[in-house]
Amino acid sequence: MSPGGFCEDGNYTLICICSAPVRPIVGYLRGLSAGRLTLWCYFIWYTVVLVRYFDSRPRLWLTSLGLSFIIGVALYISTTAGTNNVKLDRWQTFRLFLMPFCVSSFAALVKDHGFILIFSPKWQEIGFALGACAVLCAVVLLLKRRPL
Repeated sequence: MSPGGFCEDGNYTLICICSAPVRPIVGYLRGLSAGRLTLWCYFIWYTVVLVRYFDSRPRLWLTSLGLSFIIGVALYISTTAGTNNVKLDRWQTFRLFLMPFCVSSFAALVKDHGFILIFSPKWQEIGFALGACAVLCAVVLLLKRRPL
């Protein structure tokens, strides 16, 4: 807050909340493609299941890490090999390893819990995951429609 009680934008307020840390997040959300937004919704779904059915057994997580490494290397090779000379950035490479980890740990976490495909037998869990994804989609949509 500047002297006189005014924020950087010139508005008078008792509490001035700096928006500088929020700007990169807003810019990222505004620039999200439909594909990346879908990946974030997948991550939300995974996180809801992870929190609800967390299992601390090291064997589960080590197996998922091992599968992630083996499958991630295969995905990396299949993506970059050949005559196209595809160059992946670090986030794309990270996702090639993250996705197999999430899939294998998801399968282990939901085993014997009555899931049908990826859907919990408890409608509240499905509703929470869908609701969180809908909120994210609504925020992205609103930010994309908002003028710069």
